[in-house]
Amino acid sequence: MTDAPPLTRSPSAVPASAAMFDRACAVTPGGVNSPVRAFRAVGGTPRFMRSGQGAYLSDVDGNTYVDLVCSWGPMLLGHAHPQVIEAVVNAAAQGTSFGTPSEPEVVLAEEIVARTPVEQVRLVSSGTEATMSAIRLARGVTGRELIVKFAGCYHGHVDSLLAQAGSGLATSGVPGTPGVPVASTATTLVLPYNDRAALEQVFAERGDEIACVITEAAAGNMGAVAPLPGFNGFLAALTRRHGALLISDEVMTGFRVSRYGWWGLDGRLEGWAPDLMTFGKVMGGGFPAAAFGGRADLMAHLAPDGAVYQAGTLSGNPIATTAGLTTLRLATDEVYASVDAAAEHIRSLTTSALTQAGVPHVAQSCGSMFSVFFVSDPDTTRITDFAGAQAQEQHRFRAFFHAMLERGVYLPPSAFESWFVSAAHDEGAIDRIAEALPYAARAAAEAQPTY
Repeated sequence: MTDAPPLTRSPSAVPASAAMFDRACAVTPGGVNSPVRAFRAVGGTPRFMRSGQGAYLSDVDGNTYVDLVCSWGPMLLGHAHPQVIEAVVNAAAQGTSFGTPSEPEVVLAEEIVARTPVEQVRLVSSGTEATMSAIRLARGVTGRELIVKFAGCYHGHVDSLLAQAGSGLATSGVPGTPGVPVASTATTLVLPYNDRAALEQVFAERGDEIACVITEAAAGNMGAVAPLPGFNGFLAALTRRHGALLISDEVMTGFRVSRYGWWGLDGRLEGWAPDLMTFGKVMGGGFPAAAFGGRADLMAHLAPDGAVYQAGTLSGNPIATTAGLTTLRLATDEVYASVDAAAEHIRSLTTSALTQAGVPHVAQSCGSMFSVFFVSDPDTTRITDFAGAQAQEQHRFRAFFHAMLERGVYLPPSAFESWFVSAAHDEGAIDRIAEALPYAARAAAEAQPTY
């Protein structure tokens, strides 16, 4: 066990972060390079982090926090894992980008293929690129234009996929998709998540026009909302029956919830596979790297072998692929067991504190990803779709978030995001979380809505 670093000062005192945010606002829209970081949904000053070590972040004011964001998922091993850092330093010494093929990208692709049902992968630099490219490939293969997605599932800021996309849009209260041509979203059909009847109906009416269904393998961008039992297998069978493709987005769940991703928890056991998959986050080890892949006959439609064009100057970057490969190789069964145990312990502590404070809530998991919904109806026992996630009392989350922050625990600054832990979240880190929770639960209980 590693002792938790001391709180060197109250995290409510952040003059350096405030000054940095003022500087950032002058040169960057909203002061941030990804909207949810701006704290708009929770209020207050975003924390500018200086360093990360293991389970902890340190900000520019010298405050330390137990990190339950983990860079939104990639840091499965914890921050600055010594073997990952060593591998990256060694790779950087050989050159940072070549614009040619290199060995690390081949070895990383082999590792992904060995862990998943895909036969070939194409590496890219972001999850958005991965989903965008998978959609283009599905349209190119099928000759169809329509896409089916689910409300609350986020697949990056691709024009056609921003309709009811949950995540940052829900956090920021963005009502639609300004800047996106109507023609782009007109080819996207949005259905309720986990709703088989709605899917059956839309395929009965327009099945011969649908190129693909894209889904988060388990939804993590409306909070943690798992597919109902058999739902993903149903999608695979339905799309196959109508000549469409199933794209399983595992940018978030891939190699995090198991060594095989979420597919390891359903398709691998049930005997089915998606046609295409997307990956990111953990496979980059904290660097910008992502991938999409599928059956070899589908991937053969990509240039240079086929007519569907996709390219990227920094795709397969040797530093990013080295970091990702090292992370995957270090992600042993023991690591996954440790992450699962830590996540369950923290989730249990959270629900116990909230229950004791009399706060209606639902705490639910997608493997080691989890989140808390501050439900308005105390009889609610499960959230299964975006409408259920939106019905929560966000003012309680805001109070809870800031109370945890003041006690040295950094949560996602949004009620619509999953919480993440790492293999570095040991007893010391969990003890700090346990100490903060009763205080935060009382704050949530006393919170009043603002109008």
